[in-house]
Amino acid sequence: MDEEVQLILEEAKEKMEHALVHLEAELAKIRAGKASPAMLEGIKVDYYGTETPLNQVSNINTPDAKSITIQPWEKKMLEVIEKAILAANIGLTPINNGEVIRINIPPLTEERRAQLVKQVKAEGETSKIGIRHAREWAKKELKRMQKEGLSEDAEKSAEEDLQELTNDYTEKVDTIVAKKEEDIMTI
Repeated sequence: MDEEVQLILEEAKEKMEHALVHLEAELAKIRAGKASPAMLEGIKVDYYGTETPLNQVSNINTPDAKSITIQPWEKKMLEVIEKAILAANIGLTPINNGEVIRINIPPLTEERRAQLVKQVKAEGETSKIGIRHAREWAKKELKRMQKEGLSEDAEKSAEEDLQELTNDYTEKVDTIVAKKEEDIMTI
């Protein structure tokens, strides 16, 4: 029975870890003033009728902190990529020179910084919801096990461990969000 409790706690931890990894991936897409290929993640282009991630049809580089260059593997993809970036509505304007697409990263305005901080906080809250869902799932499993013969003390102990785990992951989310906010607000 103890092994089963440990498995439930491990699975809850994995789910919480997944929420953290997802948060970091989402925050990488939010720009903090300097160019990063991650800013274009999630953009898909129509590649011969198939929605394909941008990084699978081109090389994406950051020659300096204020620009991104996109070198498609096929020249005819230039226009398709340009349209996909505009359609993604990420606040960046692609410049197509016939060879590569260049994106200049404008400096962030105070208003835009405030919007980005809101977005970061929302992503953090979404991760916390994922962590709470993992906790609730584990609690239900522990209650089920108690009905099947797990002692009340063992169930209480496991719930305390689960709450500690939840608190740890919530703190990690807060730390990650605070660091990203600091990056955004730093001029």
